[in-house]
Formats: sequence, C-alpha cells, structure tokens
Amino acid sequence: MAKTKAKTNAMRLLDSENIPYKIQTYEISDRLIDGVSVAKKVGEDPRNVFKTLVTQGHSGTLYVFVVPVAEELNLKKAAATVDEKKVEMIHVKDIQKHTGYVRGGCSPIGMKKEYRTVIDASAQTIDHIVVSGGKKGMQIICDSADLVKAAHAELADIIR
Repeated sequence: MAKTKAKTNAMRLLDSENIPYKIQTYEISDRLIDGVSVAKKVGEDPRNVFKTLVTQGHSGTLYVFVVPVAEELNLKKAAATVDEKKVEMIHVKDIQKHTGYVRGGCSPIGMKKEYRTVIDASAQTIDHIVVSGGKKGMQIICDSADLVKAAHAELADIIR
C-alpha cells in the first residue's frame, strides 16, 4: 500500500478493500493539469492515464465515465450505455458539490455518493491504469481490474 501523510477518500477506499496501488505526484504550479500533460509529468503512456467525467442524464441522474486522457467521451455511446436519451457534462462549478472532489482532482472512486460508473473498454487492454488520486497533483496507479472492482464499474466502448 502507498503511504502518504494525507490520504484522500480514493486511497481510503482502496485501503479498505485491500487493493494495492501506488501514488505518483506531479507539479501543478505550471497549471498544466490536462490529462495529456499529466501523463507526460508522471512518465506514463497517455493510453494508461484516464480522466473522470461526471455527466447528467436526461432523467436527471448523474453518471461517471472514465476515459483515456487523449480521447473524447462519445456522449451518444455513453447515453446508450446507461439507457438514457442523452447525457451532458455537468458544470465545472458543480463537480465538488456532487463528488467531493475538485476539477483536476476528481477520482472515479471515493466520491461523496456512489454513481453508476462506466470505464472505457480499452482499460481491458492495459496492465495498469492511472487515475486521479483525489486531489490535484496526485495520481493513483493500480491494476485495471482492481479499479473496475473498487469503482463498482462496468466496461463499455464509450469513446469517439
């Protein structure tokens, strides 16, 4: 298990489920916190680094989609996956209210509430996955299957 002074909800959840992970930190003072920049900073292939996107369906239900940082979420595929007419990204100002995390530090695990979570199927083709550790400047690295388990997620083709 990784050891750090201040554990995030994501780390506490992984610890509680005895899921091994590593923490990788990176500098944020340059304000380059987009996914591809973060992948470079932590020395990872962008295909292994995933971003967490929070959406709202036509029904009003919130959903979490996790996709490679260099890819875009296909909103039509995403909506079909969760049986919605359509899904739209929530406003940045609402991310913390719904998840407990800030933009640039939103982890797919350990949110204030558990939302239906879908991880892009490409996660099955990589040996490890890198996602936000729950705050800016911190990434969690773990086995892809372990992330699916921890997030109670499903896998689907949801990118363009």
